[in-house]
Amino acid sequence: MVATVRHHSQPIGGATRRQPIAARGASRMVAKEPLAARLPHPDLSGLKRLLWPLALVLLGFATYEGAQRLIPYADRPIARVSVQGELSYISQQAVQERIAPFISSSFFTVDMTGMRAELERMPWIARAEVRRVWPDQVSIRLEEQLPVARWGNEALLNNQGQAFAPRELTHYENLPLLSGPQRAQQQVMQQYQVLSQMLRPLGFSIAALELREHGSWFISTGQGVDILLGRDHLVEKMRRFSAIYDKVLKEQIANIARIDLRYANGLAVAWRTPVAPTAAEPAAVQ
Repeated sequence: MVATVRHHSQPIGGATRRQPIAARGASRMVAKEPLAARLPHPDLSGLKRLLWPLALVLLGFATYEGAQRLIPYADRPIARVSVQGELSYISQQAVQERIAPFISSSFFTVDMTGMRAELERMPWIARAEVRRVWPDQVSIRLEEQLPVARWGNEALLNNQGQAFAPRELTHYENLPLLSGPQRAQQQVMQQYQVLSQMLRPLGFSIAALELREHGSWFISTGQGVDILLGRDHLVEKMRRFSAIYDKVLKEQIANIARIDLRYANGLAVAWRTPVAPTAAEPAAVQ
């Protein structure tokens, strides 16, 4: 009897080996988490809220201490003061004398606000600008008053209608004389500027302008003619006067002493030498 031995061949081509089937009920191995991941994390938010203010306090203290140590080396005496601006009524020497008490301080301790206030107390100074220039200088820029008119016998008015009182007023007698209630300085200056512009084309200049107690306006011209304007509608009255002046009054202006514009539809003329019995009667505007 012949025994036959069979050999089992390996899979050929794309055949795959069958994987052994795990026995039912077997457990799989699971990787364990690190110990640090399993421990609870501490809450540091409260600690951070405490540390930030402390860090800021320490930084501020360190900055302050550093500044205190450096200031003695950086804070120098004032070595130079420069004064800029067109000065016609005050001198550089007067300015230097006025600020001398402040310049004895050092660069960082000089009182800039006090220096500016002291300069602006000088009658001819309208505005002062003061600033430091590193490392040891002070720069001053000055704007002088621009006198436009006299205010009574005690002060001058600038172009903003603000009064200032220099020591000597006798040198400014050529300026127009404005007067009125103390609170009306700006109002009188504004009217002066408007009326001057309207009278100039007619050949008149204002020597004096007065706002009287009851609110009426009075002009004394440099040509020796007085003009009564009344209280209201000043611009309208001046336009009426301009129209009549060119047609009727211009040729006789040398003989006119006063022109009264307080009428609704005309004006009255007072002659130096009466030329007619009805010369002082209102002249109607056609």
